[in-house]
Amino acid sequence: MAEIKNYTLNFGPQHPAAHGVLRLVLELDGEVIQRADPHIGLLHRATEKLAESKTYIQSLPYMDRLDYVSMMSNEHAYCLAIEKLIGVDVPIRAQYIRVMFSEITRLLNHLMWLGAHGLDCGAMNMLIYCFREREVLFDMYEAVSGARMHAAYFRPGGVYRDLPESMSQYKVNKIRNAKAIDALNENRQGSLLDFIDDFVAKFPKLVDEYETLLTDNRIWKQRTVGVGVVSPERALNLGFTGPMLRGSGFAWDLRKQQPYEVYAHMDFDIPVGKTGDCYDRYLVRIAEMRQSNRIIKQCVDWLRVNPGPVITSNHKVAPPNRESMKSNMEELIHHFKLFTEGFHVPEGEAYAAVEHPKGEFGIYIVSDGANKPYRLKIRPPGFSHLAAMDEMARGHMIADAVAVIGTMDIVFGEIDR
Repeated sequence: MAEIKNYTLNFGPQHPAAHGVLRLVLELDGEVIQRADPHIGLLHRATEKLAESKTYIQSLPYMDRLDYVSMMSNEHAYCLAIEKLIGVDVPIRAQYIRVMFSEITRLLNHLMWLGAHGLDCGAMNMLIYCFREREVLFDMYEAVSGARMHAAYFRPGGVYRDLPESMSQYKVNKIRNAKAIDALNENRQGSLLDFIDDFVAKFPKLVDEYETLLTDNRIWKQRTVGVGVVSPERALNLGFTGPMLRGSGFAWDLRKQQPYEVYAHMDFDIPVGKTGDCYDRYLVRIAEMRQSNRIIKQCVDWLRVNPGPVITSNHKVAPPNRESMKSNMEELIHHFKLFTEGFHVPEGEAYAAVEHPKGEFGIYIVSDGANKPYRLKIRPPGFSHLAAMDEMARGHMIADAVAVIGTMDIVFGEIDR
């Protein structure tokens, strides 16, 4: 009788964020996974090495391209680390704007995750629903930075510019007549804050729509309940953070445990799971979207009534405004020096971490007093999660590997720096 052997299979790319950059080798016994071997290191971004030859400001746009669905959250940690080394103060209005856009980014990330995870498991409509809302959130990004994705909006000492007083509007074209355009422009008549406020009011009902499609759907529950179970102790030992850790029932959130910016003034809850399976992590992220919406609303209300500067007045770190630059020689010199040479950061080292949508995203900078980092180390949340692929997938079917990759919410730009 022939001896039956395990065979290996190159799996994927399954998830949209694993577009040819994840090599997952599965060792199978029939259709049961015996071992999962994710090859981390296929992408070679070299972001950390590139930063050593760029000034601090030149490296900022690289941060957007790490986890390219959580752009401003990456910038946030980078700016906090630089500010820690320099000792620069960030104006309170800038802190509120940062928190508001960090939570808008969390919504962007979770919507991408929900749409892609739903699509992976066969819920085709989820992607279309989620991308409908993502377009509106991208409009907010575009209004402040001019870019829909890679914003480079956060700067050391604050943010690039204040919130605009008007929103761009659609114009009549061959495809849409005046009536259709008026309907599209209905919530674009006021400022960006009005536009965000309108979205915040509508969003809870939209999350209800997602839950109607998935939460009690028996096929969705069959695909996710009891799949990829991780106990709280094991999640801690594996280095899990964010929804992956909270899904296992561990209420750890840097916004509460180690508050930064103005999170200490915000009223929000930390959702946690019970069993630590894919379904729990889904419920945690859905609840997080509702909490982020609450935080955005609080920021909008505060920003409406509290004008002020949005970047530090220290022109060694932040550029002067264009008006003073064109009328004052000192300011012109500051501007020229800042964009050619950059600023010099005092010798030392600093680590700053934010509660990124995927978990703890940290930046560790070592400075030798030059205008470039001596060493930059990025602590991405996804690396630890993907490293646990073998443990989470073992004993499950091939189809469950799809659900496990989806529940991790991985993006390779940050995993293979």
